[in-house]
Amino acid sequence: MVTTDTSHRISGLPAIAVPPAMLEAIAAGAWIVFNLSGGKDSSAAMFTVNPLLDALGHPRERRLALHADLGRAEWDETPATVEDLSALAGLPLTIVRRAAGDLFDRWAKRFANGKARYEALETYNLIGPWSSSALRFCTSEMKAHVIGPHLARTLRGATIVNVLGLRRDESPARAHTPEWKPDPRYAPAGNPHGTRMMLWNPLTHWTTPQVLAAHATLHIPLHIAYTCHGSSRLSCRFCVLQSLADARASASAPANRDALLHLVDLEASSTFSFQPGRWLADTDPRLLPDDLARRIGTAKADAAERRRLETAMPPELRYVRGWPPRMPTHDEAAIITASRAPILARHDLSNLYPTANAVRARFADLIDVRRAA
Repeated sequence: MVTTDTSHRISGLPAIAVPPAMLEAIAAGAWIVFNLSGGKDSSAAMFTVNPLLDALGHPRERRLALHADLGRAEWDETPATVEDLSALAGLPLTIVRRAAGDLFDRWAKRFANGKARYEALETYNLIGPWSSSALRFCTSEMKAHVIGPHLARTLRGATIVNVLGLRRDESPARAHTPEWKPDPRYAPAGNPHGTRMMLWNPLTHWTTPQVLAAHATLHIPLHIAYTCHGSSRLSCRFCVLQSLADARASASAPANRDALLHLVDLEASSTFSFQPGRWLADTDPRLLPDDLARRIGTAKADAAERRRLETAMPPELRYVRGWPPRMPTHDEAAIITASRAPILARHDLSNLYPTANAVRARFADLIDVRRAA
């Protein structure tokens, strides 16, 4: 069911979802924050919601556009695109960034931390650098965890409505996207300042052709990723959820070449493919220097060997909450020792537990720590 306000429907376009809770927030003068990525969906949301707000008498001084900058992961054209969009909408633009580095730094740090934990036998398997559909820290840490605290701090005591461009037909994971929901992550119920946050998805029921029709009807400029390179969506230059066609579209942009080689280099050094089923290096192998292509070939062989070695380890001892679940037998510990040694050597890590007895002693220490906690 779509809750719409058809009285302010733009001719030729479907109505937007306007739940009663959003009408109440608008009438009360809530801050309306348009989360702009530079992509077609967030742009369409801003340019279709803004006329509704004008018609309802919502004060323009209580609206703003906000962009979370992901650093080197962003297309070069994204900052200017976001600036142009906010200017065209007549809204001030705020840009926020993660203080601890950009997304490329986060991926590198994750792998460095994973290696350190593997060396210390705090993890059973080596952990790769990349985010994934099941572990989307690229959006949580780099966007939501930056935007939310910023708004809670700068608009303290207000009701804040974050307008997003999420749509149900984008993916199975978004098929049940609500029209709106409370967002207590950064403004918990009963907080001393009275700050309240909500998420509004006005385009939940729209299709991609309808979004593109809005751009044509309202003369909203599209990012160069769509118009010049044929991408179906705008995300990072290279995204762990990206289709092969969109990865190739991104790789075709000369300005994205350095980012491609940077990430392929991390694939080569980590032995983990950028996506679970596909190496970014295979997007367009012609773009790889000979030495990097050779390293990728080695990394693929090493990845297959790592998977073989880890499969040989006792499955009953694989990671679960509260790991480790029990002590390994002497024979199990010997298998763990033999499996870990080549992986440690491949990544220039010290073999701190080189014998079955050492592995068993380490498990005993970890179990004691878990019980004490």
